[in-house]
Amino acid sequence: MLFATPQLTPDDLRVLDEIEALRTAFRHQLAQPRRWEGQLRRSLTAAAVRGSTHIEGYTISAEEAETLVAGGDISAETDEATRNAVTGYRDALTYIQHASDFQIFAWDHTLLSALHFMMLRAVDKRVRPGEYRTSGVWVSGGPNRPPIYTAPDPEQVPGLMGELLHWLAEEELDTPALVRASMAHLNLVSIHPWRDGNGRMSRAVHTLVLAREGILAPEFSSIEEWLGADEYNTREYYGALRDVQAGSWQPEHDAGSWIRFCLTAHHLQAQEVQRRFEAAARLWFRLERLASEHRLDERTVSALYAATEGHLRRTTYQAEEALTRDQALADLRTLRRLDLIEPVGHARTQRYIGGSALHKIRSAVQAEVHADLYREPYDQP
Repeated sequence: MLFATPQLTPDDLRVLDEIEALRTAFRHQLAQPRRWEGQLRRSLTAAAVRGSTHIEGYTISAEEAETLVAGGDISAETDEATRNAVTGYRDALTYIQHASDFQIFAWDHTLLSALHFMMLRAVDKRVRPGEYRTSGVWVSGGPNRPPIYTAPDPEQVPGLMGELLHWLAEEELDTPALVRASMAHLNLVSIHPWRDGNGRMSRAVHTLVLAREGILAPEFSSIEEWLGADEYNTREYYGALRDVQAGSWQPEHDAGSWIRFCLTAHHLQAQEVQRRFEAAARLWFRLERLASEHRLDERTVSALYAATEGHLRRTTYQAEEALTRDQALADLRTLRRLDLIEPVGHARTQRYIGGSALHKIRSAVQAEVHADLYREPYDQP
C-alpha cells in the first residue's frame, strides 16, 4: 500500500489552472529563440543542483554551481564531500534533462538504481550506491532526541518500490502531472529505499515525472531551487513531510496537505522563473546598448551578460561564441580595459564579474522585476 492521491479541492484545481497559465506563457516565450536563453537554462539548472544539495547540508555558491553545470572546475577549497554531492546531482539532473525526450523509456528498478548510483557513487562505499537497503533506517530528530521518521522494514522495500514503479507506469495517468510528481516524491522519500540520498532522489524523480509528461524542460519545471532557496523554505518542506508521515510509515494518512504544499511551491517557483525570464530579456537589451556605445562586437554581449551574473569564464565564452582561444582572450582584455569586467581567482578557477557599470545595470533590472511581492496562490485576492 502506498500513500493515495487525495481528491483535489476546488482551490487545488484553481491553483493548478494558474500554474498551467504561467507555463503556457513560458512555452510561447520559448518558442522564439533568444541568445540569452542558453545562459538562463544553465542558471536554472545550477540553481536546482545547488538548492537540492543545500537541503542536505552541501553548500556551494551560485557562481560555483554555474561553473559546475557548464563543465568547469570549482574551487579547490570546496571539501570533497560537497564536491561529490553537487557533482553527482549535476550528473543525475543532466540525465533527467535528456531522458525527457527518450523515445524508449521505462519506469523500473534499474532506472532508479542508475540515478542513485550517479548521485552517490563517490561517497562511502558502505552506502552501497544503487542498491536498496538491507537494514532499518530513520531520520534523526537531532542529538539525543528520538527519530522524527522511521522508514518501513527493509523486507518491505522491494515490494513497495515495485508498487511505486507500477503506479508510475500504469496508474492514474489522467491525474495532473504536478500531482503525480508530488505523490511520487512523497512515496519515494517515505519508503526511504536507500541508506542515503533518499531526499535528493525523491526530488529528482519529482522532476523526472514532470520531464516525461512534457510539461516544460526540466530546468523550467523543477521546484528544487525553491525548496532549497533559504532556511525558511527548507523548514516548510520538512514540516510538510512530517505532517503527512506522522513519524513512521503510515500510508493510510491523507496527503492533501502535501499536495497543497507542492502546488504552492510550483506556483511560487513559476513566478520566480517568469521574473528571471523578464530580467534576462531586459538585461540583454541594456547590455546590447552598452556594447553599441563602446563599439564592441555583438558577440561580447554574451560575455557581459555572464559577467553581470558573476560567472564569466574564458572557456565557456569561447565555446558559446565559437571563438578561438586568442579571440576570446582579446575580447576579455578589451572588456577589462574598459573596466566593464574584473577578474576573480586564478588559473583554472578564474572567472570574471561585472564592473561598476554592469553592477548598476543589473541592480536596476532586479529592482524593476521584483518591485512586487510574489502572490501566495492559496490566498484569494
